Order: sequence, then C-alpha cells, then structure tokens
Amino acid sequence: MLGIKSHPEDFQLEVVVLGSHLIDDYGNTFRMIEQDDFDIGSKLHTIVRGEDEAAMVESVGLALVKLPDVLQRLKPDILIVHGDRFDALALATAAALMNIRILHVEGGEVSGTIDDSIRHAISKLAHYHACCTRRAEQHLIAMCEDHSRILLAGCPSYDKLLAKHHKEDYMDIIKSWLGENVKENDYIVALQHPVTTDIQHSIKIYGLMLDALLSFNKKTLVLFPNIDAGSKEMVRVMRRKGIEQHPNFRAVKHVPFEQFIQLVSHAGCMIGNSSCGVREAGAFGTPVVNLGTRQTGRETGENVLHVRDADTQSKIYHALELQFGKRYPCSKIYGDGNAVPRILKFLHSINMSEPLQKTFCFPIVKDSNSQDIDHILETQSALAVDLGGTNLRVAIVCMRGSIVKKYIQLNPKTYEARINLILKMCTEAMQDAIRLNCRILGVGISSGGRVNPQDGVVLHSTKLIQEWSSVDLRTPISDALHLPVWVDNDGNCAALAEKKFGQGRGVENFATVITGTGIGGGIILNNELVHGSTFCAAELGHIIVSLDGPECSCGSQGCIEAYASGLALQREAKKLNDEDIMTIEGMKVVEPITAIHLISAAKMGNSKAQAVLNKASTALGVGIINILHTVNPSLIILSGVLASCYQASVQRVISERALSSAQNIKVLTSDLEEPALLGAATMVLDYTTRRIY
Repeated sequence: MLGIKSHPEDFQLEVVVLGSHLIDDYGNTFRMIEQDDFDIGSKLHTIVRGEDEAAMVESVGLALVKLPDVLQRLKPDILIVHGDRFDALALATAAALMNIRILHVEGGEVSGTIDDSIRHAISKLAHYHACCTRRAEQHLIAMCEDHSRILLAGCPSYDKLLAKHHKEDYMDIIKSWLGENVKENDYIVALQHPVTTDIQHSIKIYGLMLDALLSFNKKTLVLFPNIDAGSKEMVRVMRRKGIEQHPNFRAVKHVPFEQFIQLVSHAGCMIGNSSCGVREAGAFGTPVVNLGTRQTGRETGENVLHVRDADTQSKIYHALELQFGKRYPCSKIYGDGNAVPRILKFLHSINMSEPLQKTFCFPIVKDSNSQDIDHILETQSALAVDLGGTNLRVAIVCMRGSIVKKYIQLNPKTYEARINLILKMCTEAMQDAIRLNCRILGVGISSGGRVNPQDGVVLHSTKLIQEWSSVDLRTPISDALHLPVWVDNDGNCAALAEKKFGQGRGVENFATVITGTGIGGGIILNNELVHGSTFCAAELGHIIVSLDGPECSCGSQGCIEAYASGLALQREAKKLNDEDIMTIEGMKVVEPITAIHLISAAKMGNSKAQAVLNKASTALGVGIINILHTVNPSLIILSGVLASCYQASVQRVISERALSSAQNIKVLTSDLEEPALLGAATMVLDYTTRRIY
C-alpha cells in the first residue's frame, strides 16, 4: 500500500477495510491504517461474533452480501488480496464473479488448518500472483497457474521489518510492553491461534503452553488468539490460569507492527503456532518453538524447533530450555527487503487489454528455473568474497558461473577496517544487484588459512593477512546484510568451483592444487568436500617431501610450498640474481625480482633457472603422488598462475614415481579465471537450491 501510494502518477490506491479490523475486542486496528495516512474509502462490518465454525461461514456470507456495492462503485482495475483468511476468500469470490482482475499476494505456500484450503482457493480465483518463496512458486505452477503471471517477489512485510528492526530506542519499546526490569533476549513472545480443523486439541495445546510458560518463569508477552473458531475458548483458558494478573505476563490484543518487530527481534524466544514464528522471526535469527500442526508444511529456517505432538507440558518446557536465549543466522527464505519494488514493476507490466478469462496450464508447465523474463524472474545469484593477501574482491555471481559484476579494493591491514570494507562492498553490490535484476541468495567467503566452515570462523590465517585469526565472519556479516553466510578456505573453494563449473564437473573423486603465492588445495571424495576432524584436511602445500629441505612459512621444513610456491621461486630467483647468474638473453634482470623472471629465464635456456624449476616441479609432483597414494582421486587439477608451468612436469613425475595403478591419472590445468570467487559463490548457490557440496 505504501509503495502504491508513493507513485500517484502511476496508481490510484483505494482502501477497503473489513473483518476484525473493525472490532473493538481486536483493537480497532483500522485506526492504525488511518494513522499511517491512508484514506479508507469503505468500512464493512462483516464479522458475525460467535468464534465458532458457523460464525466463520456466516461472516463470509455477510461479506459477500456487502462487497458487490463497494466494488461496483469503485470499479477497480486490479484488486490486491493478501493471504489466506476467510474474509479474503469472500473478497476474491466477489471480485472474480464481477470480472475484476485479482492479484493474490503470498499464494502457493503450505500450512495446516483450513487456511491452507482457503489460500489455494484464492489462488485459483486470482489472475496474477506475487509469491514469497521459490517453493511457493513451484506449487502455483503445479496447480496449473500460468507461469508468466507468477512473480517471485518475497514477502512485502520483510521490506519493512528488515529496514526497521535496528531501532536505537528498541529497549524503550520493549519496556513499554513488559516493564522496566525486562532485559534484551530474556523474555518470551507467545502467540497461539486455534486450529480450525481440530479445535479441541488446539485448546488443549494452548493450556499446556501456558502451563509451561508459567513454570519457565520468564517475562512473557502473550498476544490474544485471532478471531477463528475456538478463540473464545482459548481466551477462557488464559483467564482461568490468571495470566492477565500474573506479574511475569502481559496479555495484549494487538501490538503495532513496528513495535512488534522490536519485540520479536530481541526476544529470547518466540512460542506458539503463528506464521510470524516461521516467517518473520527467521529474519532476526530469533529462536522459535512451533507448537502443533498449524504451520505444517511451511518453509522454515534453522531457528525453528517443531513440537508437532505437543501433548505434555514437559515436552513444551524442554523445547523452551533448548531454544531460549540462542541466536541463529538470519534467514531470508521469505524475502530480502525488496518485494515492493518488484510488485510495482509487475503491476506496471500487466496488460489491461489482455483477456480477463483465466487460462490454466494442463498438464505441462514451464520449468520454474527459467529466468529470462526480467520483470517476473530474477537471476539467482550469490555475493562472493575473496580475501587475498593483497586485494579484497567481491563479485555478483549468477547460477551459471558468470561474474555479473566485480569489485576490487586493497585488503586493509586491520580487522576492523577489513570487516567495514567487506560490508561496504557487499552493500554496494546488493544495491547494484537490484538494478542488474539479480536475486542475492547469500554470501560466500573464501579466505586464506584454516577455516571452520560449520561456525563460519577463520581459525588461523596465513602470514599475508594480518589480524585474521579466531575471527567470526558469519555473525557480523549475516546480521548486517540479513543474508545467510558461508565461509571456507580458499583451496576448498577452488575445489568447489572446479566441481560446479570447471574440470571436475561429473567427477566423483578429484583433488585441486592451487599454485600461486603459496600452495593450497581441496579434495572432493564421493562428491563431497573433505574438511577433516580439525579442518586442516587438504593443506596440500604443507605435505613434507624432504626432511631437510628449505624452511616453510608454517615453521616446518621441506614442505611443497617451500619448493614450488611463487614465494619460493622468487626466493631462488633473487639468489641467482645476486650471483649474477639470473640473466635473460644475456641481460641481468632489473629489480624487483619475481617468479616470472625465473620462469622466463628457464624458457630462454638458463640452466640454473631450469634446475630450480625442475626441483620445484619434482617436489610438487612427489607431493601429489602422496595424495594419489592416500585418497586415490581419479583426477588432479592444477589451478593458479603457475599451473601451466608445472602441468607437464608433474604428469611426468607421476608416470615415473607413482604406483603402477596411479601412474595414468591425468593432471589437467584449470580453465577457470576466478576459482576462489566461483567457489565462494558455489557454497551459496548449491545450498540455497538444495544441492549438497
């Protein structure tokens, strides 16, 4: 509504208010619509009190009696109907019978109770759909809705809650509802509604929930149930238990949305069966205990603990113990805060001259992964971050592995400056992604050093990146960007990139070896990345190939990295240059000396340079033979700037020194230009599309 109102040159908004908005017991919430500066054109009293099944049916009938006059007077081009309430079904029915186009918001989702049937019924009456999740979109397509009339928008409420939940005065809001002594993350929000298909059981669960909350002894905000059949009995249960008089409890009928956001986002836990628990709460990482079957089938983040058979107080109490006070990564299953611009763009695209009669797609529907209609489907993409010793790089990477846009800055020397720059670059990329029609599904980060990918923590960094040990990357970035975040070591990311986009496609077992400033890599076994018990599997650069070899940056001696890395070659090149042996075409090399000078000298026939390269490639080849004899991959992929220099020599060493069963294993060079960025993106794209890596 706010989005439409802000574009008066394109749209004229008419507001019709009916149902429980106009009931005193439920807060007369129509006043809040007026406070938001909306003109209400019509108010229709359509609720028949009784709070039972018959009253719900009578309310639908009363709405159908009153709506035709209003719709005939307004003659809307498009009627926007939201959700799955019974009064919304009356509105959609009236509009469909009066040949008014309907846009249904939040269709295609699955849950328990009669709401499920109502939601799908509205979808069948609607001409256009703005759904929240990829799965909801697929459900609508499976229901034979026209794919070209479905917009994957995200949930409009996320636009407001993601923008508003970081308010400086949030504690004032919390205290205004729960008292001065309440603390952040130390209270509970409870919201339980009737299940209209099993009213008596839902009333029993409500009583058990209140008993568990009384025993749990935490400050609790209890919201009254909605107006569905069974709500009156639930309120009686609450009053019999003295909830409204209990010092730990505050029972309220309604909380303004912006204040409700603060209460949920800073709660120690949310409990009940409201869709808010499985939808909005996930955006804040708030732990949720979901009771009963009302939300069965809903997509949820990892913050939700389901107690579907909530048949005892102790079971609910134990769930509270498990969840209370935890914090989870922010989930954006239901939106990224940009639903409204997408819906407005979609409304603009509707051709009012096209036939009003709906057509259904029986029985074949378009592939839901099609992304070639820019106002309907966006390109699924990831933000990829690569933390190198010199540069910090961020890229928008689409599902096919194309880098849509790349951003490069010098990597700061301090932790604080580095985190701030990552957030600044990612924020800029997210803004550009909207313009570029890319849907950002999450953030993948590739970092040098040893990484715990389960917790998103860099355990130990390389010497090239300062102030970068025991660093939690996931939490601050996820909290700031409201996106899920994955973190892994740059070698593992390179292996993931090869598996998804490069030489490793379709190969179950292979190893990737990165040859650059250092030596790293990753191992894929049985299609899965190997991390090891302490996350140092595939530290390939530190395989020891000589007991008395040169000193390595890790503190040991004789590692592959001490022989074959770019730094090792640079070290040997400087030695030769100091001895006046390092010449190219008879001329001494001008400082600064690099590994490239050594390689050039070797190609020009410098025997000393050739000897250094031969020793380096032999060390690398012997190290790779150790990999072949340990995990027996079927392919070795060399990546990095030195890969082409080493490939033939390593293949020769393997054929000469490996066991006969491993001598024919191929060594290929990578054809990927940005393996670290592509691998970081792969973590996001594979997980969010339910693939396993």
